[in-house]
Formats: sequence, C-alpha cells, structure tokens
Amino acid sequence: MDPATIEAHGLTTDEYRKVLDILGREPTLTELGIFSVMWSEHCSYKSSRIHLKRLPTEGPQVVQGPGENAGAVAIGDGLAAVFKIESHNHPSFIEPYQGAATGVGGIIRDIFTMGARPIALLNSLRFGALDDPATRRLVDGVVAGIAGYGNSIGIPTVGGEVDFDPSYAGNPLVNVFCLGVAKVDQLAKGLASGAGNPVYYVGAKTGRDGIHGATMASAEFDENSAENRPAVQVGDPFMEKLLLEACLEVMKSDALVGIQDMGAAGLTCSTCEMGARGDAGIEIDVSLVPQRETGMNAYEIMLSESQERMLLVAQRGREAEVEAIFEKWDLHAARIGEVTGDGLLRVKHAGEVVAEIPNRPLADQAPLYDRPTTRPEYLEEVQRFDESALEPSPDLGRVWLDLLGAPSIASRRWIYRQYDHMVRTNTIALPGLGAAVVRVKGTDRALAFSVDGNGRYCFLDPMEGGRLAVAEAARNVACAGAQPIGATNCLNFGNPERPEIMWQFAQAVDGIAEACSALGIPITGGNVSLYNETEGQAVYPTPVLGVVGVIEDASQVLTRAFPAADLDVVLLGEATGGLGGSEYLKRMHRLVRGRPVPVALVRERALQALLVELVAERLIGSAHDCAEGGVAITLAECCIDGRVGAVVDLPPAGPADGLMAARALFGEAPTRVVVSVLPGNRDQLLSKARAAGVPAAVIGRTGGPRVTIGVAEEMVADVGLDDAELAWSLGLTRHFERAAS
Repeated sequence: MDPATIEAHGLTTDEYRKVLDILGREPTLTELGIFSVMWSEHCSYKSSRIHLKRLPTEGPQVVQGPGENAGAVAIGDGLAAVFKIESHNHPSFIEPYQGAATGVGGIIRDIFTMGARPIALLNSLRFGALDDPATRRLVDGVVAGIAGYGNSIGIPTVGGEVDFDPSYAGNPLVNVFCLGVAKVDQLAKGLASGAGNPVYYVGAKTGRDGIHGATMASAEFDENSAENRPAVQVGDPFMEKLLLEACLEVMKSDALVGIQDMGAAGLTCSTCEMGARGDAGIEIDVSLVPQRETGMNAYEIMLSESQERMLLVAQRGREAEVEAIFEKWDLHAARIGEVTGDGLLRVKHAGEVVAEIPNRPLADQAPLYDRPTTRPEYLEEVQRFDESALEPSPDLGRVWLDLLGAPSIASRRWIYRQYDHMVRTNTIALPGLGAAVVRVKGTDRALAFSVDGNGRYCFLDPMEGGRLAVAEAARNVACAGAQPIGATNCLNFGNPERPEIMWQFAQAVDGIAEACSALGIPITGGNVSLYNETEGQAVYPTPVLGVVGVIEDASQVLTRAFPAADLDVVLLGEATGGLGGSEYLKRMHRLVRGRPVPVALVRERALQALLVELVAERLIGSAHDCAEGGVAITLAECCIDGRVGAVVDLPPAGPADGLMAARALFGEAPTRVVVSVLPGNRDQLLSKARAAGVPAAVIGRTGGPRVTIGVAEEMVADVGLDDAELAWSLGLTRHFERAAS
C-alpha cells in the first residue's frame, strides 16, 4: 500500500508490518481504517497500558473493574454504583459546544450500557488565562455544551472543578464524570456470543461527522487543527434520552446477550471489542446501517463517530420482542448482522466483503510500547526555591481578597447556575458546597463523589501530584461523611513520544497507585488522554481522580458551610503549610516553583476515617478541606457559604520571619480539614482525634460580620464578610460581564 496512505492513517512502518502479519496479505482501505482507529493511542492505550497495570483494581466491593464500559462497586441492598470519567479535550478545543456536549453524551452511554440508570454528572475543566478573549470563548462554549446536553436529557450536573492556567491555552481539558445505580445481578456486559444470534444497530442514523475522531485525539495540535471540525461529532440529547430508556427496558429482559456504545471508533470499536470479549466473530453488512447522508461507503460507515448509537446482540428467536421495545420508544432497531463462530470481524457492503479481520488481534493485540522516560531538565530549576528571597506582603487582608477573587479559587456560581442540578430530585448537597452528594432512592443511603487534580503540583513533582490528587478527592468525599470505596481516573498528558512527558506520566501513575493502595481505594476504570499539546507546548501533567463514597444515613450529609454562630472552629491535621507550588506564590509573586508539601498517606487515611466517624456520630456541623489558598481561603469559603463570620487564631508557621504569617494563612498542605463543632461536642471530638492520632487544635469561633485571622495571638488579616463574598463571587463573572459589555 502507498506509504503516504499508511502515514495518513497514523500507523508506523512497524505497525503496518504487524497488520500484514495478522492478515497475511495487504489490507483493503477499509481494513486499514479499522486498524488505524483501533490501534490509535485513544483506543488502544499503546503507550500507557504497561504503566496502568500498576494501579490497584481489586477490592471487596469491586463488582466490575477495568475492561468494561464502566466500573462498578457494591453499595449494599444488592445495588452497585456504576461510574467512569472520560475526556473530550481535542474536540472541545476545535468546537467547544459540540465537543463538550458529546463528551457528556458519551459518558452517559458508558453508564447506561452497563445497565445502570445515570443519576448525576460532574466535570473537571482546564482553560488558559481568563484575560485572553479566546479562553473566554472556549469557557462559554464548553459550559454551554455541558449544560445543553445534561439539562436536555434530564441528568443533573451536580458539581465539579475548574482551573485556569496559561499552559492550557492551546489545549483545554474537558473531563466528564457520570454516576449511575444498578442492581448488581442485572449489570450488562459488552460482549457478543452465541453463533447465529442477531446483531442490532439502534439509535441515531450514521453520518460523516466524527470520522477519524479517535485518530485526531491521538495527535498533538498545530496551526491546522481548526480544520478538523468534521472530526467533531454533533449530539442530540433528546435522541439519547429515548435510547437510554429503551436500552434499560430491553436489559430487564433476558433477550439481551450484550450491548455496547458506539463511542470512539464508532461501529468499528463496538463490533470488534464485543466479539473479542465473547471470543466470537461478528459479520455485518454496513449497507443495512441507517444513514443520514447519501453515498456513504464502508470506510466512512465503519469509522463514523456519530452520536447516540448502540450495538447490541440479542438472543435468536427473541427478535420481535427486542424490536418492539425500541419501536415503543420511537426508535428503529436495524438488524445488520449476526454472531459467528469463526472469531472474525467480517464487514460487507451490499453483499461484498470489504474487511475480514480476526477480532482478538485487532482488539487485544495492539502494539504495546515501553517508551523511554527521562526526567525533565526543567525540574531542577523549578524545584529550587528560595523562600527567603520573597518580598513579604504588607497587607495580608488585601492579599486575602485578591486570592478569593482569583479565577482558580473564586465562586463557580457563574458555571453551575447554567446546570440543572436538581432534576430527578436526588441532589442533597448543592454545587459549590464540597463533594457532590445524591440520595440512592429506595434506601437510606447517599453517594458522595468528587473530582480533583492539581496540574501545577504535578508539573513540580509528578509522583507527589498523583498522590495528592487521590488524597484530595477522597478527603472531599470523607468531609461529606462518606467512606471512599472506589475511584476512576482521567490522565491528561502531552506527547508520550517525548521521554520527558512519558516520565511525568509514569511518575504520576506510580503516585496514584501508591495512594490508592494506602487508602484502600481501588481504581475501577478510567481514561488516558495523551497528545495534549500545541506546537510542542504540553499542558501541565494533569491526572484527575474521581472518588466515590457511601454514606449509610443520607440525613447526616455535611457541607462546608458554617451552620451557625457560636460554634468552635477546629483544624484537624498539621497547622502549617508550605508556599512551594501554592496559589499564593503563583498569584502574588508570579512564580510556579518549589514542591508541594507531600502527603503522609497513613495520616491521611486516619484523618478520613475520623471524619466519617465524626459525621456519623453528629459531632460536627461542617467540614471543609484545606486546598488551594490554604487555611485562610478555607475559612472564608466556610463563612461565605454559611453567612456567618469567624474569629480565628493560628499557630506560627515556619521561622519567625516576614513570611511567617503568609505561610500560616496561605500555605498549602494536604491532610488538613477545618470543621465546626456543635455545642457540647468539643471535648469528645478532641478525644477521638487523639485516639486516631490526628492532630486537632481549636483555632477559633464562628460569629459576627467579619472574618478575622490572627497568628500567634497577633491579628494579621481582617476582612468584612460582605467584602469577602463580593471578591469571591465576582472572580469569574467579571471576566464575562466585561466581555459582554
């Protein structure tokens, strides 16, 4: 075959030789296209699989680990929480609204394909600096796309996270998490088995949108990337709603053998993966596939990534029953082929065979690369941090307000007010108040879940950044009163062919693996997104962790808001933080240097267990972890959300120099949580903390119209609650109001 054609399909010379070995002949153009998408980085994980094997994936509550459309953990009463996170980064840069919208649609299908009803969405977003009009356009489009799809299909978006940094300017990150609930004994699988069983195509018609979308997601951006608009799919949430209900109904019968979403690589991925999982062959005739455009050939039909489509295998003899269910939901189930016993993916077009490939090698034997790794040269410079050279800030109150208004810290209300977060009436904790919490209807339980990751930490120390991402997500879940029981991850990195990027990836995976093992939180699945860079400039290495936990009594759920005046404020964990890698250092000194304070995982596990116990025994009224901006930002958020002030005194942090107060207020460190203690419970809380080996200090009391912080009994910052709320609430909205004016 012409070398230029092979290169255009993203296959190397060695990979093409492997194709020849598998087929024993030259491939047809359709076969070449099939191999190109299935062996793309996006579908095959050929650069990451060797590292992902180090992640812990087993646990007492794991019902389904990696390898299926989504992971699942048992939550009691015969039910399972089904969840996963996926990326739609490249499409969202090219076409923000549709890229984000179809990312939502895709992750929803991953969940209901497992037989679970989706009940909640989260998102984790990264953009460039907000003073760039191009960034504001991207933010506007992405948020509108997430809202447009989630609101229309009737699944609440109940929270998430967002960060802004110039490293994401040319390549935003759009990661979407979905959670569903299913009966453990009714989980569906994406496999094909039983020779002669019919293969059905259901859902939207196939068009030319999204062709080579998986290949596009496996390459870095350049100045011509905007020309890839045809590779971005167009979503229809109303079609997806019908598809969701029809699929859940057909899954309740025993007429279904297997089912899979036509996501990345479309019909190609669903056919060969279902066949490979069931050790079976599949024969289809693509001329039977419903098409919305004329003149489509087999290559286009097999590689199209049109949205809202599913492939299912039914029991032979039950065809009428299956077809009737889809007709009921105004959907047509088109029989396009059948399962065979020869293990081949056989594709016909109008009766002519255009592709014939063994399923197992195609789906399971993609090239596996142990790419070289090299510690980046930049680390030596950025980790060298002389804190004493910093000029002390003369007005820490002004710094406090400035940090509260920083886009990476400020209120996300402008974003989440566009989402319908109350639809289906499961939502317990409103967006912005900590971990998302939804009730499990029919039980007394609730599920808490959080998505977290700090790219700046990983840029400075990838392994520690991986540990910290796990710890923060799990800590947020524990602050709500939930016991973390499972996790999913979305690993966003640059070009893996660069040894420095591959080193970042390997280090971050090791950090995640260590933290998950130490905290007893298995990884049940996830997503790897590589080639996130433009013109050779990679995004910060950004692993995002989604952690799910169970609350046995939904009435006990906590948020971060101080609930009343005259409550003791207690800091659980070490009192001091560090300025290395902090938001303070970035915002006030324009520096990204030093190292994040490392997490002591044994102490972290003890803190999280203590939080779950304190909530269950109703000893505390609120809990909020100390993250970006340190204790001062944590306190301000607790006060703003609760509409009550506080007077706090912190112990000195570090040497008695001009930065001591700044370290105490704005220094960042893991394993720290601010809680408010209900009247009469202080001594019992402190006793439990001592027994758990968790440091605990009473640092103040709630009440009044101001938030005042002292250090070593000397007042260093005092802001009015109204001033704090104004700075915090306008941090994002002022950029968009300015753009509209």
